Amino acid sequence: MKLSDLSVTPQLVNVKIDDEEIVKQYGEPIEFWIYDRQPMQTFMKMATVEEKGIGELSEVVLELILDEDGKPMLEPTQIPPATVMMRVITKVVEHLGNLERLTTA
Repeated sequence: MKLSDLSVTPQLVNVKIDDEEIVKQYGEPIEFWIYDRQPMQTFMKMATVEEKGIGELSEVVLELILDEDGKPMLEPTQIPPATVMMRVITKVVEHLGNLERLTTA
């Protein structure tokens, strides 16, 4: 099999944070978009972040958060609330982790 047969163009996917606490606090789910596949350097950045390096992980994740047109959703000076950011990080890591397991199975 050729490597090109396994390779695809990344697609934007919608991610929603819709747990009860978020909906109660903000009145609706929070949504953003990410690409369903990421370059290897992104995975490596995420994999090499130490457990205490949540700030570094959040920087990587913030780069992945896009709007529905695939453009950065947040300006570099915009910072989401910490509770929301922790959920965003969790959603992104879960999503990318699930895709990695699916593509290597």
